[in-house]
Amino acid sequence: MLSISLVTLGDPGQLTGGYLYHRRMADAAADHDAAVRFVSFPAMPFPTPLMAGARVLGEAAAGADVVVVDSIAAALAGPWVAAGRCLRRLPVVALVHQPPGGIDHGPARARAQAVLDRMLYRRAGLIIAASDALAAAYGAEGFPAGRIAVVPPGRDVAGAVPRAADDEAEDLRAGRRAALLCVGNWVERKGILPLLDAAAALPAGAATLHLVGRDDVDRAYAARVRERLRQPDLAGRVTVHGPVSRERVAALYAAAEVFVLPSTREPYGTVYGEAMAAGLPVVGWRSGNLPHLAADGVEGLMADPGDVGALAGALRRLVDDEPYRRRLAGAARARARSFPTWAESAARLFTLLRRAAGAPR
Repeated sequence: MLSISLVTLGDPGQLTGGYLYHRRMADAAADHDAAVRFVSFPAMPFPTPLMAGARVLGEAAAGADVVVVDSIAAALAGPWVAAGRCLRRLPVVALVHQPPGGIDHGPARARAQAVLDRMLYRRAGLIIAASDALAAAYGAEGFPAGRIAVVPPGRDVAGAVPRAADDEAEDLRAGRRAALLCVGNWVERKGILPLLDAAAALPAGAATLHLVGRDDVDRAYAARVRERLRQPDLAGRVTVHGPVSRERVAALYAAAEVFVLPSTREPYGTVYGEAMAAGLPVVGWRSGNLPHLAADGVEGLMADPGDVGALAGALRRLVDDEPYRRRLAGAARARARSFPTWAESAARLFTLLRRAAGAPR
């Protein structure tokens, strides 16, 4: 049995991309004669959690064959590991969902965190990236290609259900011609505000927009979103679901017609792959990893970042032209078959971790 300690930040049960990735992998561990134990730094304002480094890493080292450090906790573990005070004899693997410095911080925090992140990554025997684009970013940072591997998220959602016939599907349209689904927390890079502006620019009877995600990650931004939702041009057009279970997300994929997430920075974009696997054309900015997952005009539609008019135009075309929408939906489902399932990704991950630990296969 391979014993793995996975070091993260705060509650490992959070419903966000990186945390869901870890949970899905942990759920699959027993199938690979492995066990994953989560060890967390306290969720406190940066850099306060650094003070808990000796305790957290000491707990992670106890009984472990390999210690995996999530990129969200790399800056907190890095100084302790670099100083040689923790994990001296244990193999260390970095599991990265973001570049050094993170993706949701201001410039000063990002610069400081990047320095601390790199302390951990230089010590890690292996860096596992969630996408080819992210692996390339670490290669550009000077980390040797031989120390970088890619294990993307799976395309399948827990509890996923097949798309129902139109007369059997849950009605998300609310009397309009189509249902648009967005799955993303209310943070600026996810583009919730420009999405709301684009939705407001559609004809009144065009589409109902459904928002799934947390509103407590960036409270200032969430307040702006709520204020925008109160404007008359969005009255009755948007349904806010908040955070929901994976099974509920799967049901929403199955009932919607279009997936939209105008994110400016998405190291992988698990939800794009999930939506495509569910047979939804995807709409977003031409940025991040989306262009690596879908082709504009083939599996979805893309607009230049910040071009709300073009974003609204893409949504309107998919709402108004059902045959075109169905063609893109079929292409999205077909393209998604080339993405790994969670079972396939887990098999690769645990093979890499077993090798890093020097354990027999």
